Amino acid sequence: VQLQASGGGLVQAGGSLRLSCAASRSIFSRNSMGWYRQAPGNQRELVASISSGGTATYADSVKGRFTISRDNTQNTVSLQMNSLKPEDTAVYYCKLALISIGRDYWGRGTLVTVSS
Repeated sequence: VQLQASGGGLVQAGGSLRLSCAASRSIFSRNSMGWYRQAPGNQRELVASISSGGTATYADSVKGRFTISRDNTQNTVSLQMNSLKPEDTAVYYCKLALISIGRDYWGRGTLVTVSS
């Protein structure tokens, strides 16, 4: 499975961006899709994830500002990011976790830069 992420860019603090990630094929097994980010000098961290059933999980730092959603018919996951802060600046990665076989797939990162 290949994941194609898009939507990164430069935005001022307080602004919004929407990230999207598309899987190359339909996923029928139990899975979770999510977004992670990695800022320079930091470890990659979970931003938000959503199960195939629609249950979403968020990092405390983005709760109330970011919303994750998925379209199982289109094999896509999106991340709506509002009220962006400079500390949200990072490379954002899309991840697909196939829970039944314990295998993860990663997309290429997309850079989000929030200026103050």
